[in-house]
Amino acid sequence: MTFLRQRMLEDMKVRNLAPNTQASYIHRVSLFARHFGRSPEMIGPEEIRCYQVYLTTEKKLAPGTIALSHAALRFLYNVTLQRHWELEQIIPMPKIPDTLPVVLSPEEVLEFLEGVPHIKHRTILTTCYATGLRISEAVHLKPTDIDSQRMVIRVENGKGQKDRYVMLSPRLLETLRHWWRTERPQHWLFPGQCADKPITRHAVEKACQEAHQLSHISKPVTPHSFRHAFAVHMLENGTDVRTIQLLLGHHNLATTATYLRIASTKVCSATSPLDLLPRPIDPGSKSPLPPQQS
Repeated sequence: MTFLRQRMLEDMKVRNLAPNTQASYIHRVSLFARHFGRSPEMIGPEEIRCYQVYLTTEKKLAPGTIALSHAALRFLYNVTLQRHWELEQIIPMPKIPDTLPVVLSPEEVLEFLEGVPHIKHRTILTTCYATGLRISEAVHLKPTDIDSQRMVIRVENGKGQKDRYVMLSPRLLETLRHWWRTERPQHWLFPGQCADKPITRHAVEKACQEAHQLSHISKPVTPHSFRHAFAVHMLENGTDVRTIQLLLGHHNLATTATYLRIASTKVCSATSPLDLLPRPIDPGSKSPLPPQQS
């Protein structure tokens, strides 16, 4: 490991950046150094700009991926190398499109979960839908996190290094009890191939992809789809946005409020002006022919 890599890792750890963020930053900086074939210490502002153009025009990466590279380079030069540059001018952040997730209906959720062949993967995805957990949070659950007395689940060290509690539904409790009686997990609720380590996110994502290919659902489905479905279905059933924010572990209420733009009870609460016309438009009527010009 190079000195610069070690120093950057130390800088990220003392600032308590999430392990996934640390790994992503190191990977992006490695790609950056490999592109020029030398240490980032020897790379200047003009080359950084050229690399930005390269990612955008030649690699044609998604804005989110480019933003991750820019964040990694900003951390490298601003924190680790302590270059006194105007980084906002040299490494401007790209504008990320404000897209909305595609949400499964309750019927599609049921159809998909019933079609997942392996009980472990089915139980994990069911947990994500019942609680709104991120897949990274679900795979790190322990049997001791399930509190059937208070009917809550403790989420330890979630995103942003924050603990929180989510509700434990009676149906989910029965599902988890069936899983526990079947496999008798010890340290991790969902162990991986080695019992002393949890199942990986990649394994669940791969299982989800395989189940999607077997299903008749045309919408894209990933483990995160069940977190989106949880939030939207809760809104449609009358749960207030603030409660959903707490359950999802969102720092900003505006992030949760995005689901207001998706929930059918909100989108369809207004009446279209078409329905207020004096009478329906006859779909079979023909428009009059334009007058002939002499």
